[in-house]
Amino acid sequence: MNKKIFKILSIAAGIAFTSACNKKLDVVPEGTPTVAFFWKTDKDVIAGINACYQPFDDENFYGRGYFWFIDASDDMIVGRSKAEGEYIKNFNPSFIGGSYTEGQWDLRFNVIKRANDVLRNAPAIQMDQALKNRYLGEAYFLSGLMYFQLAYNYADDRAGIPIASKYNPTQGQVVPRAKNVTENYDSVIVDLKNAARLLPYFDSYTTDQYGHAHKTAAFAYLAKTYLYKKDYANAEAYADSVILSGKHELLKQFADVFTISNNWSKEYIWSAYSTAAGKSGWGSILPGVMLENTGWGKYNGWGYYTPTRELYEEYEAADGRREATILKPGDKVKYFGDTIVYQSSNSNSGYQFRKYMEPFGYSNPIGIYLSPNGDHPATALNPPLMRFAEVLLIKAEARIMQGKNADNEINAVRKRAGIGPKTNATLADLKHERRCELAGEWADRHRDLVRWGDAKNAYARPLHGVDPTKVVWPARNFDPAIHHVWPVPQRVIDASGGTYKQNSGW
Repeated sequence: MNKKIFKILSIAAGIAFTSACNKKLDVVPEGTPTVAFFWKTDKDVIAGINACYQPFDDENFYGRGYFWFIDASDDMIVGRSKAEGEYIKNFNPSFIGGSYTEGQWDLRFNVIKRANDVLRNAPAIQMDQALKNRYLGEAYFLSGLMYFQLAYNYADDRAGIPIASKYNPTQGQVVPRAKNVTENYDSVIVDLKNAARLLPYFDSYTTDQYGHAHKTAAFAYLAKTYLYKKDYANAEAYADSVILSGKHELLKQFADVFTISNNWSKEYIWSAYSTAAGKSGWGSILPGVMLENTGWGKYNGWGYYTPTRELYEEYEAADGRREATILKPGDKVKYFGDTIVYQSSNSNSGYQFRKYMEPFGYSNPIGIYLSPNGDHPATALNPPLMRFAEVLLIKAEARIMQGKNADNEINAVRKRAGIGPKTNATLADLKHERRCELAGEWADRHRDLVRWGDAKNAYARPLHGVDPTKVVWPARNFDPAIHHVWPVPQRVIDASGGTYKQNSGW
C-alpha cells in the first residue's frame, strides 16, 4: 500500500456497498456513486479493493479502541485516568455503549461488506486474470481476518458472529448470529484458504504494492485460527507453510524489528500500515497513544497502556528483549534528536513501552516520521500484527499440545534474545516466551490467558509499577463463564431489532 491508494480512497470509500446485514447497520455516505454506475472496469475493482483498507485509518481500528481489549491483560494498565478504559480493564459493564469499543464490530463488518462486494462483482469484469485473482485473494484475506478478530472477541460455544452471504445478500434482512464460534472459525478457514490459493508471495510485490495481503499472511492466520480452534495438527501444518516457504526469518537483533527501515523485513508477515504523510498521517496511532502524555512538551502523546512490574520481572536477567520492550526511569532513549533520560510525570506504572519509540527519535520528525496532527498521532512505523517470531511460537504451542518436542522453535527466539536454550520445553516455557517476545503487541496477551484458562488466577493478583510496594491496579474478578468474551456493542443489538442478544452475563 502506498500513496497511490490514498488518492483513490476518498472515492472508493463512498461506493454503496451491499451486504446481507440489516440495512440499518450499513454505512452508505449520501451522494456517492451507486452500484449501477460502478463495477464496470478493472479500475473499479482496484478502487473496490483499496476501499477495503480505508477503515484501518480509524483511530480505534488498530489504535486506541481495539487495544483496550488487549489492555485487560496483566502486562499493562490504563496508564492515566480514563473511566471507560478502566471499566473495560475491570470487566465492568458500564463501558457498554461507550465510544472506544462500541465501533469495533461495525468497523470490521464495514471491511467485510466491502470485501464481499469485490468478491461478488469482480469475477464478471474483464481484466488481467492474474491481477483479478490477486484482488479476489485480498478480499478473501480481509474477510477472513475481520471475522477472526470478531470471533475470538465476541463469540463462544453459545453464540457466534453473523456470517453475511458473500454472493447473494438479502437487503433489509438481519443475519442471525452463527450457532457458535466453531462455525465462525470454519468460515474463517474457508476464506483464508481461498486467499492463500489466490494470493502471490510478498516478495513478488513492488514497493507500491506493499501493505497488500499476500500468501504467507494467509498461511499465518490459518495457523492462528487453527490454534484457537484447538486443531493443533493443522496449526502446526500451516505454521510450517510459512516456515518452509523460505520467505521469512528472524532478524538478528530483536530491537531492529521495531524500526521503520524494517517495516518490510523478512520477519514481517502482516502489520498495521502507517505513514506520517499528509495533514494527519494515516494508519495506526498506537505509537502515539503509548507515548508519554503530552510527549514531554514536544508532541501530543496520549500516555495510555503502560507496562507493569509483573511484565518487567517476567524477563530473565540476560534477556535482551526486556530493555528493547520497556522503558524504566533512568533509561536513555533518543527523542527528537536528543538523548534523554526517561522519566514520567503521568504514567501510573512509571514505565512506558519502548517498542514503538523509534519514530520519535529523529531530529525534526514531524511530517516525516510523525503525523503533523497530534490528535491522530500516526507514525512511519508499522506496528506488527503478525510476525515470523509469532509463527514459530504458534508452531511450538501446537507441537507441545500434541505431545511433541518444540525446542527448535522456542530456542530460535531465545537465541536471538541472548538467553540459553531449553531442553524438553513445556507449555509453561511456551507461555513465558509468548509473553516476553510479544508484549505490547497485537498478539494479545489477554486472549492468550483466556484461551489457556489462566485469566481468573492471573487477574486475581494486583499489579505493580516501578515502586514494588505500590499497587497500581487492584486484583480483579474475572468470571470465565462471562468475561471470556466481550459484550456485543449495544448499538448493534439495538439496530438488530431484537434479533441479537447480549452475550450471557454481560
